[in-house]
Amino acid sequence: MEFTALRFEERERIAYVTLNRPERLNALNGELVDELRAAAERIESGAAIRAVLLSASGRAFSSGADLVRDDFFDTPGRTLGELVGASMRERFNPMVSAWYHLPVPVVVAVNGIAAGAGMSLALVGDIVLAARSATFVQLFAPKLGLMPDLGASFHVPRLVGAARAKGLALLGDPLPAAEAERWGLIWRCVEDAELMPQAESLARRLAEGPTQAFKRIKQVFNEQPAERLPDQLALEASLQEELGNTKDFAEGVQAFRGKRAPRFSGE
Repeated sequence: MEFTALRFEERERIAYVTLNRPERLNALNGELVDELRAAAERIESGAAIRAVLLSASGRAFSSGADLVRDDFFDTPGRTLGELVGASMRERFNPMVSAWYHLPVPVVVAVNGIAAGAGMSLALVGDIVLAARSATFVQLFAPKLGLMPDLGASFHVPRLVGAARAKGLALLGDPLPAAEAERWGLIWRCVEDAELMPQAESLARRLAEGPTQAFKRIKQVFNEQPAERLPDQLALEASLQEELGNTKDFAEGVQAFRGKRAPRFSGE
């Protein structure tokens, strides 16, 4: 697939995905949503890719769904609600799910505003960095009369707690990046000039790491923990048994014994 609404590059085992509708503040229209899903599928099938960096061109990460020049609501014979529901089920949700379930670590670099669906997209990352000037906004209810979607109602309460999640959703007040870090919504707030250098450094670090272990870490943390400790311990033992048979574990043991840094192959 040839990408036009985003840029896709592979360098040194990293997939660089850049939202590229700066004139629309990277608002999510049908083309961009479809290309994001295609990019996730390419990453999923790319055996050489061991980390992802998702970022955006221009002065904003994403202003949310493109409701001005949209192509989601052009099907006659349906109510507006039916069209909204169909666009979620057929385009938005499959895209978000594809990104959330990627087996390799995803670093997200947020610049400017991440609003509505744009905030939801940012939160599919495993490690989210934001420029100090960035803000996160849940616009759905105050501006549109809708509720948070694209997984925001899943991620935000888990990350910051129900009280703060409700406040963000009900009031729609902007959350500055520094506060987002203090609340635990994101990994780190960095100076604007350091956003991409630090994000790229993290992506390279992850691309050199034990890919199979990262995959299991994502699996465990993305799923609801077991209700009973014995069940979670059993899951950990099962996954550790799998990882114990990887080349990376063997390399890690040899590196530890040899008092050197491990050289992981991702296998």
